[in-house]
Amino acid sequence: MGGKISTPPPNPQNGHVLLLPYPGQGHVNPMIHFGRRLISRGLRATLLTSVFISQSMNLASPVGGVHLDAISDGFDGGGFSQAASIDDYLHRLKEAGSSTLSDLITKYEATPHPVTALVYEPFLPWALDVAKDHGLYAASFFTQPCAVDFIYYNIRHGLLKLPVETWPVRVPGWAVELEPRDVPSFVNAPEAYPAYFAMVVDQFSNTDKADYVLINTYYELEKEALDTMSKVCPILAIGPTVPSIYLDNRIPNDDEYGVDLFTLQRSTATAWAAAKPPNSIIYVAFGSMVNFPPAQMTELASGLKRTNHPFIWVIRDTELAKLPHNFVDDLGDNALVVNWAPQVEILASGKVGCFFTHCGWNSTIEALSLGIPMVAFPQWTDQPPNAKLVEDVWRVGVRVRVEEDGMVRGAELERCLKEVMEGESGREMKRSAEKWRELAVLAVSEGGSSNRSLDEFVARVKSVSTS
Repeated sequence: MGGKISTPPPNPQNGHVLLLPYPGQGHVNPMIHFGRRLISRGLRATLLTSVFISQSMNLASPVGGVHLDAISDGFDGGGFSQAASIDDYLHRLKEAGSSTLSDLITKYEATPHPVTALVYEPFLPWALDVAKDHGLYAASFFTQPCAVDFIYYNIRHGLLKLPVETWPVRVPGWAVELEPRDVPSFVNAPEAYPAYFAMVVDQFSNTDKADYVLINTYYELEKEALDTMSKVCPILAIGPTVPSIYLDNRIPNDDEYGVDLFTLQRSTATAWAAAKPPNSIIYVAFGSMVNFPPAQMTELASGLKRTNHPFIWVIRDTELAKLPHNFVDDLGDNALVVNWAPQVEILASGKVGCFFTHCGWNSTIEALSLGIPMVAFPQWTDQPPNAKLVEDVWRVGVRVRVEEDGMVRGAELERCLKEVMEGESGREMKRSAEKWRELAVLAVSEGGSSNRSLDEFVARVKSVSTS
């Protein structure tokens, strides 16, 4: 796999890449790590956050070598919480973001580090237009799996017509047929979240102008989807964007993302986990946006308690009141509830036997990269198809059954968690997860598929910067 990469000294002639994620934790972290991979190859990388996020996080620049700068989302005093609606936020983000991004690119022209390229999340297609107005090299960076991205591509181009009239449906790039519960939530009910539906479909509104389409996945994981989508887009699979120490370990000091929008309880969580036997812990985390009703929280608590396995449950402070009275106290040292945790560090500790997850893509690819089987409890957007991949394509987990009233009962949660933690099928899932981990390590190591893709992208950026 080769030794550590010796990071070359900064050279303005190599190129300067701006990284523009959608403003949110799950979007910032993959870009941060991608930036470190670029830096290890001699480029300068600057991550752009919103003014509000930049001010509220009070981060020192650079973060792991990645420089920081900011553009406006139109709500500098409070971010998304100030917007009247998602439509309002996205409209102002486009308006203010386009203007301030253009100003920022112009500002850098007068420095030793003029911008060579923009890597932008395609939730922000206007960023590509700004880049091309300035004559920049530009690449979109998809933060969901290729198979899911291609569903949206098919909808955008009228190849998958909504509403779907006959189920199951077959989508190119998928090895399995999809039922209603397996597709992105917007496919079944685009009218429920019209702004979000437009955002995910409009990712492909102008990708024909992009020089590359980068996807946070690896070829061995999604061969069929990548081969299919590559016929219509110039694709490079550059993932998994997980800190190097957990994969190839070739980038010095790359052991965490370095950006957290919530307060970490690192020492509490890691010390508690360190005292537990190997593969004994259930790690429970449902991302930064989930908002369960109290009745569902009670069922979750019941199911976890009935497994008799120790567990860490990441619950935002605003959700704690939904737990049953004295729930944590009654479990003693067999449970730990924290507001936020160093997820990758805990998953990599050797103590986790199962990840109980909403199947957001960051969490899913982290589990795959670290060889951890999953119990999937998807909620919306890309999470249902991710869960389908986890259970029926990659065979690294089991998905909970939802009842007609939308609830998942404690007994069902107990069944799924025990299947992964105790059953023979759980051992098969673990073996499968270890296989995907080994392939992830190979992909980012010297000569691997993602490593070659990164080299291709960097070579192109360097050639543009010197032309």
